[in-house]
Amino acid sequence: MPRIVSGAVLCVGMAITAACASPPSRFYTLSPTAPSGAAASKLSVVVGPVSIPAIVDLPQIVVSAGPNQVSLDEFNRWASPLQNNISRVVAANLVVLLGTPRVSQFQQSLNADAEYRVAIEVQSFESAPGEAATLNAAWLVRRTRDGKTEAGRTTVREPANDKDYDALAAAHSRALGRMSQDIADAVRTLDRATP
Repeated sequence: MPRIVSGAVLCVGMAITAACASPPSRFYTLSPTAPSGAAASKLSVVVGPVSIPAIVDLPQIVVSAGPNQVSLDEFNRWASPLQNNISRVVAANLVVLLGTPRVSQFQQSLNADAEYRVAIEVQSFESAPGEAATLNAAWLVRRTRDGKTEAGRTTVREPANDKDYDALAAAHSRALGRMSQDIADAVRTLDRATP
């Protein structure tokens, strides 16, 4: 009889544990999207600092749930801090768009004498699964030699037709690709204006 009772207790304990088990977390990263084909150059660029709104400066993906409401998805997270993720992707895009391997991130830069520095202030980074990824960012490209600057803003809404988070991360990656193109154009404008 004690074996039956202990077996029943064990079964009930396992059932409770299984019911309380949470789904596994999934981790996402942004990826470079720039098309290749730029002519080779010797430009050197440092990307950063990059600032992001406090509301999305979290490991969890922050999802827009309405005009004045967001929710944190505990089981869908960024694989690295979003700020670093954005900086890494923009730097990788600029390598391709400018045709130079001499692009680095601000926090990892060994290239203190880079010709150009890019500062990015992300003002909104909105995620709506099944709808769109929205990016609104102001950026500044500064030529270090003489301090001449080109400022701009990129506002883009990329569709995320599937409701999964892979589609959302891909949409954010495309939005960053569009911003990277704007920044690359500004670097080229400054470079052509070199006396």
